[in-house]
Amino acid sequence: MKIAKTLSILGIAVAGISLAGCRAGGENQGLEFAPQMYHSVAYEPLTQVMDSETKGNLISTREDGKGEFFNSNINNPHNMNMREPVANTVPRNKQGYLPHRYKAFEIEEAAAVKNPVKLSDEVLDEGKRLYGLYCTPCHGTGGAGDGKVGDIIGGVANLTGGAYTGLSEGHIYHVITKGKGRMGAHGSQITPENRWKIVHYVKQDLQGGQNADNAVAAVVDQDVTQVETPAN
Repeated sequence: MKIAKTLSILGIAVAGISLAGCRAGGENQGLEFAPQMYHSVAYEPLTQVMDSETKGNLISTREDGKGEFFNSNINNPHNMNMREPVANTVPRNKQGYLPHRYKAFEIEEAAAVKNPVKLSDEVLDEGKRLYGLYCTPCHGTGGAGDGKVGDIIGGVANLTGGAYTGLSEGHIYHVITKGKGRMGAHGSQITPENRWKIVHYVKQDLQGGQNADNAVAAVVDQDVTQVETPAN
């Protein structure tokens, strides 16, 4: 009985000491289970640590015996963890569109950009829906600048008249993206494709096709030749 009691006391003491050792506080950060799960080492994108002898022995928990800081990528022959883009190329998004990199003040240059979204009834319907979500509060349902916000702050553009009908689609897209005057930038709220759909709706429906980039295509009899009709 005395032996059993002694072993019990020793077991409790060992457990207490173990638990106390795991407690963190002050300079003591405690013990961690599977520290590599907490302190994973991020790969450097364009370089690799190849010297496993001097760089990787701080936390040696890898099955191959090399330290955690040994981050070579054997599948990349150029001693990098990522591939650099091909020289003199510009990456496109998944829709195949080029990035819009013009600054807010470069509106004249951006005005020359053409609408990459093909005009269709479905695109116009979606553009109308998106216009109602993002543009109606200021510009109003009909684009006359009489939205609820416009009534308060004033100076909202009337998209249906004056010089605004002569704006190119690239100009409108740039203003939606970067903002202009009292209008804030909407590039972070609206995807590029949806911005172009809104542009289509503004040019075709609100402005009657004036100065639109995409002329309406028609099919003559059974011929597949597309005939361009005047935009206005």
